[in-house]
Amino acid sequence: MATISEALTAAVAHHQAGRLQAAEQIYRQILAVEPDQADAWHLLGVVAAHTGRPAMAVEHIRRAIALSGDQAVFHANLGNVLLDQGKLDEALACYGRALALNPNLAEVHHQRGLALAAQGKLDAAIACYRRAVEIRPGDAESHYTLGAALQKQEQVDAATACYRRALQLKPDYPEAHNNLGAVLKEQGKLDEAAACCRRAVELKPDFAEAYNNLGVVLNDQEKLDEAVACCRRAVELKPDDSEALNNLGNGLKDQGRLDEAVACYRRALELRPNYAGAHANLGLAWLLTGDWQRGWPEYEWRWRTKQLQPRPFAQPLWDGSSPAGKTILLYAEQGLGDTLQFVRYAPLVKSLGAMVIVECQRPLRPLLASCAGVDRLVAHGDELPAFDTHAPLLSLPGILRTALDSVPAAVPYLAAMPALVEAWGEKLRDLRGFKVGINWQGRPGAGSWRARNVPLRQFAALAAMEGVRLVSLQKGPGRGELAEVREHFPVFDPGEDVDQAAGAFMDSAAIMMHLDLVITSDTAVPHLAGALGVPVWVALPFAPDWRWMLDRPDSPWYPTMRLFRQRERGDWQGVFAEIEAALRRQLELSCS
Repeated sequence: MATISEALTAAVAHHQAGRLQAAEQIYRQILAVEPDQADAWHLLGVVAAHTGRPAMAVEHIRRAIALSGDQAVFHANLGNVLLDQGKLDEALACYGRALALNPNLAEVHHQRGLALAAQGKLDAAIACYRRAVEIRPGDAESHYTLGAALQKQEQVDAATACYRRALQLKPDYPEAHNNLGAVLKEQGKLDEAAACCRRAVELKPDFAEAYNNLGVVLNDQEKLDEAVACCRRAVELKPDDSEALNNLGNGLKDQGRLDEAVACYRRALELRPNYAGAHANLGLAWLLTGDWQRGWPEYEWRWRTKQLQPRPFAQPLWDGSSPAGKTILLYAEQGLGDTLQFVRYAPLVKSLGAMVIVECQRPLRPLLASCAGVDRLVAHGDELPAFDTHAPLLSLPGILRTALDSVPAAVPYLAAMPALVEAWGEKLRDLRGFKVGINWQGRPGAGSWRARNVPLRQFAALAAMEGVRLVSLQKGPGRGELAEVREHFPVFDPGEDVDQAAGAFMDSAAIMMHLDLVITSDTAVPHLAGALGVPVWVALPFAPDWRWMLDRPDSPWYPTMRLFRQRERGDWQGVFAEIEAALRRQLELSCS
């Protein structure tokens, strides 16, 4: 046989080429001749690790360490085997010893970071990854792993920079393309995010996670058929992926395929019983179908998702038991429209004998001062008075077991300020005819949020009807469309300063008192009109928000509301043809 040195060289060549069986045979031949050859024991251990024999790997590498004394690479590779076994403390001890011997081993800093991350010590892990990058700035994997850790800490911009650097170093890195797509999606850069995810699946056709992420991005782009196809592919590749099943359910729900969506959520929960997102989505699906008995309890899982953070109160959550003689805090948790809708429960809780404190968004404080049943109104961020128990506003229907026939729907439960009503009466005095307030766009967003927005031009046929005067109730980005339609049809614009001085919706509420009808997209405006008892028609997208349920033309929440629904996704023309016909009938009745 060749010399030990020559044999080792030949074995290492086999090893590096992936011919592990041949390498192992030579290592064993060397050890048969020289049992105390530490390098052979070490490399034999590495082969054992690569061929799925971790216990043997640990035994062989420990023997190498015992024979050779301290060699950093021996301790590092022993740490790698222990890390793969989930023995994190032992792995960290090995990495610590390796770095004590040679602090400039980038790979060991990287692996130590992986072990710390597995222990949930992300800050320490990130420090290790950063050190690895400093030592070896041309290593794409270190940049990628650092980006993944920063992404977990929601340091989106920093993560994006890491993924971009990884791809500069290694353009055909599917995992980096996929993760970059995910962070770009969080930044609202949907086209670029989709391109990244597409590249990931091109490079790695069986990449289930990339198909899942691409499906989520496409869903936000309202490309539902392709989104559902991508999520299905993710589930085919990885049938036990609860996240992909949940996202497939979301896409199917947006397509109006509720039974299939529910089946996906349930399957996700079979695989992962405490998956908060799937529970909450299942609750929303049931609420949408009118199955409120099952929907409200599932919807409570929203507090375990990333979207909402539970309030850290020492006092207990109200469980629905008699609050008589107690002080209960009810607090806003989501958007302004949600608060307007669910503050209706304050009088009901008051009627049970409680003293009611309502904490709301600061801009809503002036308007909610008109709500009966509120003993004290507090703006979010202000010091709270003492209370005995608490409940989020959107939990009240579940706590009070609200059913379709027991919604507290007496209107009005909010009121416009008399002085503002009078002032706006003067400003609108010369506006003759059947006055219709209109709103066409809500807060910016993707997916279902964007699907709610109605192009202002859809109101043209209403403006052309004899005797009809359109009055803008629009605030925010959508106001830019007023200039675009000015030459085509008239819309009275009360001005940009509406609701600025008196508080959110205060001017809008006063204006509504002088309108005959409000026609609006699904924003906070229909909730305001409904709470004021003003007649309001709502144009809904094909996949409506859960509170509007399915098919029905009315709403149990607001007696003065009428719902107009898309029959096909994106078909606002059909919706407004129905609205136009209904408005003509309304005008005929008002003239008869």
